[in-house]
Amino acid sequence: MTDPGTDLETVDPTAFRQVLARFATGVVVVTGATPEGPAGLTCQSFSSLSLDPPLILLSTARSSSTWPRIAATGRFAVNVLGADQQEVSGRFAVSGGDKFAGQEWRAGVLGNPLLDGAIAHVECDVEAVHDGGDHEIVVGRVRALSAPAVDAEPLLYFRSAYRRLA
Repeated sequence: MTDPGTDLETVDPTAFRQVLARFATGVVVVTGATPEGPAGLTCQSFSSLSLDPPLILLSTARSSSTWPRIAATGRFAVNVLGADQQEVSGRFAVSGGDKFAGQEWRAGVLGNPLLDGAIAHVECDVEAVHDGGDHEIVVGRVRALSAPAVDAEPLLYFRSAYRRLA
């Protein structure tokens, strides 16, 4: 039931952010091998979508200058960050600069950068891209998987801060 004082036509952006910040998410870095070199961006909007066929879903801001370069290649990798990779998340979240400076990585099966220290990697082809307001909703068809550090804890984001499992 809604509050009688709530205007159903208008949602306050600040309240929207505050309410959705109460949903804990994992943190991933989406990477791609572009003609200009490796590219990557931090993303919190990531989830599994389908087992048959194996699909994942992520969303990227329309304002991103990195995602269009990765999308143009038709493939990407999702690097699931571990609890000790807060600095990696922060570096890939900013615009510009050499995000890969000091970051060890190897090329995956599809040629995309797989970040060292990530607790899992998911390599995908771009299956579809849909309009999502100020974001693009990306569906990726999974082509390869790895979990090099299966015992590591994930990096979490909750209430606008990085968190760890208790």
